[in-house]
Amino acid sequence: MTDVTSGAAAIRLRRSPLHERHAALGAKFAPFGGWEMPLEYAGGGVLKEHTAVRAGVGVFDVSHLGKSRVTGPGAADFVNACLTNDLGRIAPGGAQYTLCCDDATGGVVDDIIAYLYASDHVFLIPNAANTAEVVRRLRAAAPEHVVVTDEHEAYAVLAVQGPRSAELLDALGLPTDHDYMSFRPATLAGADLTVCRTGYTGELGYELVVPAEHAVAVWDALFSGGERFELRACGLGARDTLRTEMGYPLHGQDLSPEITPVQARAGWAVGWGKPAFWGRDALLAEKAAGPRRTLRGLEAVDRAIPRPGMTVYAGEQAVGAVTSGTFSPTRKLGIALALVDTAADLADGATVEVDIRGRRAQMRLTRPPFVQPSVR
Repeated sequence: MTDVTSGAAAIRLRRSPLHERHAALGAKFAPFGGWEMPLEYAGGGVLKEHTAVRAGVGVFDVSHLGKSRVTGPGAADFVNACLTNDLGRIAPGGAQYTLCCDDATGGVVDDIIAYLYASDHVFLIPNAANTAEVVRRLRAAAPEHVVVTDEHEAYAVLAVQGPRSAELLDALGLPTDHDYMSFRPATLAGADLTVCRTGYTGELGYELVVPAEHAVAVWDALFSGGERFELRACGLGARDTLRTEMGYPLHGQDLSPEITPVQARAGWAVGWGKPAFWGRDALLAEKAAGPRRTLRGLEAVDRAIPRPGMTVYAGEQAVGAVTSGTFSPTRKLGIALALVDTAADLADGATVEVDIRGRRAQMRLTRPPFVQPSVR
């Protein structure tokens, strides 16, 4: 833990078990979700780290992500009755993107990856800042025979992403031939770990869930074996530009308790035919009526970079707000996600304007992704 002073208050930030490795690489740290995490590294920076993932292979420490385990008879059925997606669509050894929604409003409390081990065992990876709330809600709803544990700091998570990621893991003897959104047990550097065929970049990639006490050994093994693949350590800055290029949402910006899956165009992660999940009635009603706003993509027509919170205009009418915005290193232009009023009736390809510090910049409405993904 470390103290970060903001005004008169001191915020206690958690540290990854790999903190010293990041410091040795000259990492610039920033607070994120209650953790002190690397934003970028010396000698690279966001642009080089971003390019490494699109063209080669990069590794991110995402140990700040939450970890929770749900066990006991009927654990999978219990989780399925709470979270939006349908666990019945996958078999043990499969992973699934899903949402924890507020039962009354349908707003998104968190977005989560669920790993199905068996009918009595589900492992969840929520976002860092929301883990305690997700665990609280699950515990409050769990029947007596189902146990929900918070294992936030028990595991590290390393995301190995990029077109050469399989080559690197193959060279280390880790399994890589399993399907997208599935996972396999493995061993590396004396550690029993899980290799998940998942990621947040749109590229071929894997996430290694490692017991925290073995994180340093696994990190060292990756970099020892990664030299010939030009492996680069990547921080949360590149993670943000990569995910925005794919149109992947970030909770707290593009998803939130005030933003529903219907508004965020994440209805594909909802098992609409399920008899029960949190927020079902509210979401079915919103889907039937049509949402008042939807998440849209924006591409800059001129030299401008949209940022979260900036107002979107159609003529003189304010029609929405940017939720995520950045410069796309791949496209070499400004891109954004924005919640746009459906009443404005704007088609993809229409030109709107974004107020950037008092100057109107032209943007074109589009449907993400902004970059063609390699993952399908």
